[in-house]
Amino acid sequence: MSAQIQPQQPVLLREDRDGIATLTLNRPAQMNLLTSEMLAALQDAFDSIQKDSDIRVVVLAAAGKGFCAGHDLKEIRELREQPKIVELFSRCSAMMMSIQGLPQPVIAKVQGAAAAAGCQLVAQCDLAVAVDTAKFVTSGVTWGFFCSTPGVAIGRNLQRKHAMEMLLTGEPISAARALEWGLVNRVVPAAQLDSEVLQIAKTIASKPPATLAAGKRAFYMQMGMDLTRAYDLAGEVISSSFAHAEGRAGMEAFIDKRPPPGKE
Repeated sequence: MSAQIQPQQPVLLREDRDGIATLTLNRPAQMNLLTSEMLAALQDAFDSIQKDSDIRVVVLAAAGKGFCAGHDLKEIRELREQPKIVELFSRCSAMMMSIQGLPQPVIAKVQGAAAAAGCQLVAQCDLAVAVDTAKFVTSGVTWGFFCSTPGVAIGRNLQRKHAMEMLLTGEPISAARALEWGLVNRVVPAAQLDSEVLQIAKTIASKPPATLAAGKRAFYMQMGMDLTRAYDLAGEVISSSFAHAEGRAGMEAFIDKRPPPGKE
């Protein structure tokens, strides 16, 4: 009797609990490569979460030893023609921008190596927590294809010379160096990764959702503005927060020396 073939698990898993959506890249044997299938699954998940008011925070995790090794070079080799390759990278860029466009904050939970577009994925998230053994690398330059698209997100997280060192040398940096350079927020032993990410996620999930969404959107918008326009935008956003029901309730609680709404 022939062995029964087991159905393959989805490339991306989603678990919702207490207002936190955890998305897990689920191709550990492939180092969770950003294949067309994985990009589509991530895009679908972000599109769904965008409309889900029950979700307050997103955690982006990965199965196996590595977080994400970037694009599938075998897939790119098969595409051959530049217009087809451009289309693949356009879909990847759209997915990356969806992270910034979400009203919910996104935390990268980095349990292993993040390379090329995998490093880009970490940089694109709003926050990142990594294990102390994680490595980060943009090694494309070594092989003849400069990591230009990862450089967009990395260059917006790191100081310019730190970003250029990663991009020009293609050498990996440690989790400690990634923390020093601003690529990640916290570095912890592997045994503490789950609890550290959960603690941050729960803290954020407890905050007023409209306030978080407006604040996240305004933060990224003002980063590309001159100082005057940035303050004009920020003034509008904070004024709208004070006028919103969430802000009014919080203001009353603060003045009355009561706990924040929801913390009573």
